[in-house]
Amino acid sequence: MNDPTLHRVWRLGADIDTDALAPGHAMKHGIDIIAQHCLEAIRPEFARQVQPGDVIVAGPNFGIGSSREQAAAVLVKLGVAAVIAPTYSGLFFRNAFNLGLLLLTCAEAEALNEGDRIALDTAAPAVVSPQGVRLACEPVPGFLMDMVRAGGLMNQLRQRTGAAASQKASHA
Repeated sequence: MNDPTLHRVWRLGADIDTDALAPGHAMKHGIDIIAQHCLEAIRPEFARQVQPGDVIVAGPNFGIGSSREQAAAVLVKLGVAAVIAPTYSGLFFRNAFNLGLLLLTCAEAEALNEGDRIALDTAAPAVVSPQGVRLACEPVPGFLMDMVRAGGLMNQLRQRTGAAASQKASHA
């Protein structure tokens, strides 16, 4: 999947934790309210100004902290197309793909700047900078890309079971 769309970069530092993404004080609410507080301690304007298709570029250890899946869910809710970072917390990594959020592991992510307009080449995979420089990313296994395309694991399972039910009905 080569994405010709240009995505605006929101630049964050290292060690962005799940409490920054989905603050504890908002956890008693639904995802719509939690999303309004996403990154408020680091980038107060983020939740109000992020646009569908924007990407987050961060330093190492993105998503460290608790196992709360709302940390990935708020990014999906806000329309973030991908997170690009050198490393991720293992729990956040799993939650993100399960919810359909693309994570690209890119050692050179920090070469990208706030406001850059970048292209994503998920087939390679690579990120293409505004200057046309290709930053290589680690391969994303096909089954994870399938989850992203489906909009998450639950959607993928619904599609599979719906297809299986349709197939059974047509053979009856």
